[in-house]
Amino acid sequence: MSARPSVSDNQRAYLPAAGRDWALPLYDPLVRLLGGDAVRARLLHQAALAPRVRILDIGCGTGTLAAMIKRQHPDVHVVGLDPDPKALARAARKAARARAAIQFDRGFADALPYADASFDRVLSSFMFHHLPSDARPNTLREVVRVLAPGGSFHMVDFAHHHSRRGAMSRMLHSRHRLDENSEGRVLALMRQAGFAAVRKISDGSMLFGQIQVAYYEACVS
Repeated sequence: MSARPSVSDNQRAYLPAAGRDWALPLYDPLVRLLGGDAVRARLLHQAALAPRVRILDIGCGTGTLAAMIKRQHPDVHVVGLDPDPKALARAARKAARARAAIQFDRGFADALPYADASFDRVLSSFMFHHLPSDARPNTLREVVRVLAPGGSFHMVDFAHHHSRRGAMSRMLHSRHRLDENSEGRVLALMRQAGFAAVRKISDGSMLFGQIQVAYYEACVS
């Protein structure tokens, strides 16, 4: 397989990082307030980065995770991908202020514009629940395609919970989107995509336990 061509990015619909374009300036402060930085730091620790590895951050949004990666591991190569040009503009400004060399590309996770085996790690933070149902299998297959042998995919996203502890998550996102984020569903999609090994690493929380998250890992042979 080869790199997928760009697919009419200007014509495809997408859900902005903050849900609405007007709310984008509030996105970073809100996620920070909810505890998102600690969640991303834990995801980065899980990825166990080594010098000179190639990393793709899909659904990079305003570039917070990409910038965190370069700050902690300045000798790795980081690429961030997102369909939202306004979020990417903020990400580029953030990287410039930090003097961090990060490549930001516009594109969709289910049609990655990269050659096979281009990356050693693919990371995803709070992106998977944004995807429509029919885009989720293709996204995971694309992740398998662009990962080099021995590479791995690391993801954190909102968890599916019916308990009171999940009430805040249900306020932030529709029940339908959270239902599709159940552990069994996510792991099944990863296996079907062709990963050699998949597992849920752990549970976590934000906002003093009011928002539940889940960490996943999937590897290619």
